[in-house]
Amino acid sequence: MAQAPDIVILNGKLITFDTAHPRAGALAISGGVISAVGSTADIRELTGQKTRVIDAQGATVLPGFIDSHVHLFGGSVEMGYLDLYGIQGADQLTPVVRDYAAQNPDEALLFAVQADYSLMGPGRKTTRHDLDAVLPDRPFAVYSPCHHTIWANTKALELGGVLHGGTVDAGAQIVMGDDGLAMGELQEPSAYAPVLRHTRHSGRDMAGLITGANPVPAPTAADRGVDKDAIERGMKHCASHGITGLHLMDGNIYQAELLDEMAAEGRSACRAQVPFHYKSFDPLDRFEEAGEMRARFTSDMVWSGMAKMFMDGVVESKTALMIAPYPGTDHIGDAVFEADHFNAACIRADAMGLQIATHAIGDLAIRRTLDGYAAAQNSNGKRDARHRVEHIEVLHPDDLPRFAELDVVASIQPGHAPFGGYFNPEGMDEVMHDHQIPLSFAWGDIRRSGAKVVFSTDWPVIPVDVMPNIKGAVAPIKLDGFRDQSQSLMDTLQSYTAGNAWVEFNEGRKGQLKSGMMADVVVMSHDLETVEPGHLGTTRAAFTLCGGRVTWEA
Repeated sequence: MAQAPDIVILNGKLITFDTAHPRAGALAISGGVISAVGSTADIRELTGQKTRVIDAQGATVLPGFIDSHVHLFGGSVEMGYLDLYGIQGADQLTPVVRDYAAQNPDEALLFAVQADYSLMGPGRKTTRHDLDAVLPDRPFAVYSPCHHTIWANTKALELGGVLHGGTVDAGAQIVMGDDGLAMGELQEPSAYAPVLRHTRHSGRDMAGLITGANPVPAPTAADRGVDKDAIERGMKHCASHGITGLHLMDGNIYQAELLDEMAAEGRSACRAQVPFHYKSFDPLDRFEEAGEMRARFTSDMVWSGMAKMFMDGVVESKTALMIAPYPGTDHIGDAVFEADHFNAACIRADAMGLQIATHAIGDLAIRRTLDGYAAAQNSNGKRDARHRVEHIEVLHPDDLPRFAELDVVASIQPGHAPFGGYFNPEGMDEVMHDHQIPLSFAWGDIRRSGAKVVFSTDWPVIPVDVMPNIKGAVAPIKLDGFRDQSQSLMDTLQSYTAGNAWVEFNEGRKGQLKSGMMADVVVMSHDLETVEPGHLGTTRAAFTLCGGRVTWEA
């Protein structure tokens, strides 16, 4: 007699993404894998005395969500900082900051996140003087949502040693005033790293983004324990939204080690891919470290095999790299890599069999990224590389067909768009020309071009919450000048599950509700296909299972 399953999920509306059997009512799980999929009646007959029965109550059941672009360590740490989302103007800002300061008397640097570029009011730039007025007597700094800019008061600039400026990498800037002192705006990681060193985790959470190397000084055993505790909280938060897999977009060996230790200790609620982060100042020989990471981290819970690079910054700070100068300026943004260096890096990484993911927001950055991938194909030959371009916010029409032609994956975050529902759409005319608007945040146009599209959040740029992001894709806000980029529910769900399993080369093991697949499953609170599209953001996970283990239940 066959052994009874560990868990069965009954009375569900399963969307399996198995083309042979796209729909079902129930499934069984044994030993961490899906052992049967079928009707509720058939699966019920398999249960034994020790089988756990989960009643989906007619709700949607899906493969576990995979967020294919997150900053796990940073997002986890930031859950404990002051959140300024929706705060604007000194009258709103001052009382919440001073209350937070009173609650945290021992913090060396008071730190806040989700500070809008219009934090001090529409059309106003935030300066150290503004933040001095909010909190004059203690170091205080705030992160922009995109994490490409920090604003700091005078005491925080002094604490970081950058009040009088400093040396930064290509594409970064400590904005200086006419008085020879920093104005308080620190653009890009190397500019704000000296300030971050004074946060609770001493900047270890951002080392994989800022340098791609391990933290300096080397973390102590106590540091490692504190960092793992933070990541564990973050993973549990991800699991509460139905997430079973994460693709990290900053990485170093230290972070991979922490995750590997957590998996061995049974503390990981999600699987995680950790990239090698190649920086513009790195020699090509540093790719040997990427090979070491790929060989060292090979489990189902923690693995590598990807190289991450940045081509530019962001539109809001005018550091995204554009073909035409920004309106009213002669500035086209900032190139993180010179084209020749980037092309050589792509050729080296591709020759090693690595997957490449490149942050590219401006139209020139996107073009140069595609040029680099084309150079790799021309040099090494075409292969099933699944190289990715991350964000793709301002796209030139000439480059739209190149994604499909080069078999390059479009990695998109629907909630980042002005019409995605998270950010204030005002001010786009100050940073974009009218001719750029139609193919900005062009998810629908990219999908219709035949390119592969995958979805994610870029947490903590926006919350890791899956369903509000899905709502942003399916029912975006209508804005003048922007094309309708709305996605079907099925395409969107596919891009968050089976599509993200495919982009990590695991389509044969996860991303489908099919016998033999990893038991990464989410049971939703509702039947998503009957929910009004504009209300999808109010639904959420009722149960999350990773490897057959329940990691979240409402």
